[in-house]
Amino acid sequence: MKIKNKKTGIAIMMTAMTMMAAGCSATGSQKGNSASGNTIKVGVNMELSGAAAGYGQQEENGIKLAVHDINKKGGIKVNGKKIKIITRDNKTSTSTAASVASQLTTKDKVVATVGPATTNAATAAIPNQTKAQVPLVSPTAADPSFTRTKKGGVQKYVFRAQAQNNYQGQVAANFANTHLKAKRVAILADNSSDYGTGLAKKNFKGTIVSTQYFQEGDKDFSSLITAIKNKKIDAIYVPGYYSEVGVIIKQAREAGINAPIIGSGGMADPKLAKIAGASNATNVYYTTPFSTITAKNNAEARKFMKEYKAKYGQTAPTYSALGYDATMMVANAIKKADSTNSNKITEALAKTKNMKGVTGTISVNKHHDPQMKMSVEQMTNGKVVAGYTVK
Repeated sequence: MKIKNKKTGIAIMMTAMTMMAAGCSATGSQKGNSASGNTIKVGVNMELSGAAAGYGQQEENGIKLAVHDINKKGGIKVNGKKIKIITRDNKTSTSTAASVASQLTTKDKVVATVGPATTNAATAAIPNQTKAQVPLVSPTAADPSFTRTKKGGVQKYVFRAQAQNNYQGQVAANFANTHLKAKRVAILADNSSDYGTGLAKKNFKGTIVSTQYFQEGDKDFSSLITAIKNKKIDAIYVPGYYSEVGVIIKQAREAGINAPIIGSGGMADPKLAKIAGASNATNVYYTTPFSTITAKNNAEARKFMKEYKAKYGQTAPTYSALGYDATMMVANAIKKADSTNSNKITEALAKTKNMKGVTGTISVNKHHDPQMKMSVEQMTNGKVVAGYTVK
């Protein structure tokens, strides 16, 4: 009897343990956050104040427009739920961005987050997003290391909607080679940026005659300009943000340098011409994932530009388009996963293929970077007058 009871007890225990293990496995696959009620909560961790507020506000406009378009069509066809965005200002602060990530994922229980915009703020958000097992899609974090772990692996819960800096450098180099026929180029770059790496190391076929560096917030670039003025340059590559690049353009033109100036997506803001002076912002080019000129061949982009103009009373800027596409990447993943569970959404984001976006057709590679075409816009007298598609 005792032996029999002992065997029976062991059998029951083993069965229970097996069931518990199975239960844990099922529960484990559903960890993270899931939607409840009639809405799917998506967080927005964005720079709405502080140094990068100009970019964050543009992206927020694009995010809002995307959510409006989705909900106008009845929401996402996963139990007919509509998207509700919960927006928190990270104030262009890394510590605040980390705190906002925690609030959105643990308090607000969002199933995905769009933003932050800048690489530093978005990187600061990664630990809390990962801990909560909730994906983050940054519209514009462009540093190559953003989606990578320190050991070179991929950050499971981290994605972006914009091509990384190295690719932008490659596009700028190809443009300098094929369109400008430049043989001698000088580089002026923010020394905290990787923008210049692709141009200097891989793709430019001519000679880099000088490489000078500046810091974010600098106002006097006379020493850098003096260093390159007599180098017989065919073009200047100035990857950076409009706040510094606008001043560089102004001071270079005032110093008598009329060579083409090539920059990056951080120049894609109307404030560039205001800082540089309209007449100085001539023979100026910059890489961008969204050009209002080349976008006219894209039906999704034409629709977006029309809606943006009607809603906000201005031409859609680059960063608004990236905010829109980042949100659509999340919505597309929810639809493909047929689930509102954040882990399932993460898996679907990693499998994004040929999604028709405002910035073009988007596929996500194994490093969670979007594979997309880039454009180059040309400015004359402070206005964009031409756009080129460059591989």
